Amino acid sequence: MESVYISIGSNRGNRVAMCKEAVRRMDEFKDTTVVSRSALYETEPVGLITQGLFINCVVELSTSLRPLELLGQLKEIEVDLGRVRSKRWGPRLIDLDILFYDTEVIDEEGLSVPHREAANRAFVLVPMAEIAGTFIHPQLGRSIVELASEVEGASGVKRYEGE
Repeated sequence: MESVYISIGSNRGNRVAMCKEAVRRMDEFKDTTVVSRSALYETEPVGLITQGLFINCVVELSTSLRPLELLGQLKEIEVDLGRVRSKRWGPRLIDLDILFYDTEVIDEEGLSVPHREAANRAFVLVPMAEIAGTFIHPQLGRSIVELASEVEGASGVKRYEGE
């Protein structure tokens, strides 16, 4: 079984319900258990900033699914929950990204792990620091807590109280 970290985000529809439903569905994957989930955080959008605030969280899975198989399952959840891919960094009902697959470094067509932008995104690092602060980024050799303490935009990541 591998420890895998998944970023979840939504800024359309019932954002909280979308994130919670994604977690519930991941827990139903074959040979997979949700080990922990961060609190929900309300965050400012990245890229296309003329859109609503996001709800984000990070979950840790324990799984025997291989990376591409896991990615396929995550994409199925996105489609089932109504995601339609349109413009990059645009609004979305649900977004699921593999951040880390244990300490593996993967660079295949359609999948890069660690996620290429994970170390630069406060909306990923702040929630992940809550559940896996001592995890060491396999390429940077630095803990998630360290990266979170230095990332730009961390002040825009606020714990969501309406959970």
